[in-house]
Amino acid sequence: MRRQALFDERIKQIDMANKPTEQEIRQQNVAEAVSKTELFFQKNGKIIYGCVAAVLLIALAILAYNRFILQPAKEKAQAEMFKAEQKFAQGDYELALRGDDNNLGFEEIIGKYGVKGGKSVYLYAGGCALQLGEFEEAIGYFKKYDGEEKILLSRAQAGIGDAYVGLEDYKSALAAYEKAAATADNLFAAEYLLKAGQVAEELGDKEKALACYKKVKDQYPQSAEAADIDKYITRIEF
Repeated sequence: MRRQALFDERIKQIDMANKPTEQEIRQQNVAEAVSKTELFFQKNGKIIYGCVAAVLLIALAILAYNRFILQPAKEKAQAEMFKAEQKFAQGDYELALRGDDNNLGFEEIIGKYGVKGGKSVYLYAGGCALQLGEFEEAIGYFKKYDGEEKILLSRAQAGIGDAYVGLEDYKSALAAYEKAAATADNLFAAEYLLKAGQVAEELGDKEKALACYKKVKDQYPQSAEAADIDKYITRIEF
């Protein structure tokens, strides 16, 4: 019995000696992972390096485009915009919109540069077309303006309303003015609400008109429109 016990103990010691330690197991796992990675790169190396090269070329192309094409185009567009804006400020809407032999107008700036000179180009073009009585064109320009400034967005909507009034499409004009007032949410809203009320009266909707006028009086009492708003309210109520 004792001899058998000694034999079993010896076998156990041999098993323990042959069993890998935790560190040895970890090293073995690392070696296997490295081996698999090396094998993967050996099989797919050309594809991987090709993709990396392609991404690098795209990045370099984008940088080159921004530096040598986009930025110069922006500078040229802004320079042309400045000249057209001067004509607009002087009230020369025909020249501001269409330009001449020396300078581009907003119409040509849009065609040549898009919005590289700034998204406001659509507001200016719409304003010129509106002043020239080209109402359909004005609506088209104003609708293309998609800036983030609420004041300018509301101005574009109001411009659409003005153009629809010029076309005698009062229902569309009313919707545009109401949208402009909701977008502005400041003293400019009073102007758009007054216009909305006047168009509503033209449509025979006195209830809608009265609501617009009262909103001017109650919500924007400091506005210029509020100073005379009582005469509009009185005209409907009495």
